[in-house]
Amino acid sequence: MESSSKGLLTQVTQFWNLLDDLAESNPESYKKFIQQQLKEGKQLCATPEPQLCLQTRILKPKEKILFINLCQWKRIPAPQSTTHPVPLSVGRPEDMSETSDVYTVIDVACNPDILQAAEKDQVKKNQLIWMAMKCIEEKFQFTLSHFYHITNFKIKGSIQRMKQNLMGIQTDPTYLREKMRKEDHVSGQTGCLIEEISSKEIQVEMKRPAYELKILTDQNEKPLKIELEVELPGINSVSLCDLSVSEDDLLIEVSEKYRLHLNLPNPVNTEMTTAKFIKEKATLIVTMPLV
Repeated sequence: MESSSKGLLTQVTQFWNLLDDLAESNPESYKKFIQQQLKEGKQLCATPEPQLCLQTRILKPKEKILFINLCQWKRIPAPQSTTHPVPLSVGRPEDMSETSDVYTVIDVACNPDILQAAEKDQVKKNQLIWMAMKCIEEKFQFTLSHFYHITNFKIKGSIQRMKQNLMGIQTDPTYLREKMRKEDHVSGQTGCLIEEISSKEIQVEMKRPAYELKILTDQNEKPLKIELEVELPGINSVSLCDLSVSEDDLLIEVSEKYRLHLNLPNPVNTEMTTAKFIKEKATLIVTMPLV
């Protein structure tokens, strides 16, 4: 033990001697080195800050309301370039309750530059939200609803709880690439994983298609049903369209091409909802009787 301590002391002494030499021989390089160390030290001590909160649902293994706190954190590295995956840090799920309501909260952190870019670009924001939900599904073996909305508050639960959740676990970057859905899946490991979706998935831009939403009425002007026409150029089969309808919202996704999420003006009968695809016009028509 004594010899190892002496060895460590020798290394530290040598390091400081090198810094002294650098300060004398190249003051500019010395200044840059110190500034870089201060910057890295500041980032290491930085705490996560809430940015926005999403509300969705866990469908499996047990149905429950889920709040996702998207946070910015300087300790999370930015992507090396626009073609590299985006690192995300996912905290552990925490069950909470308010009166009789029980829900789950999960904190997700990324580099501040990613969130700032997402706030300026709706497409990037949708991609970031999708990635966060996908990481949660992969890490905890959850099935999440495709429907979500951004709440009018930035965080669910206290800031102190969020910081303890994210900072109280390992933050060394462990990257999970495309195979994380298969044999390399490591959801059973302890500690936090900074997860990422492949760069191919990140760069896919889901366009918002043109659409027309109409409320059809009877002779007495009583609302009967909602009719939605969505233009999907380049699509020639209804099998390529993924349609989900709830009582108060609707989601249409066409893999790597289109995404349309709408809040419906009136509650609809999901069991009586029908959809047809007009191939000649590349148009999807969804008819939703009102409740």
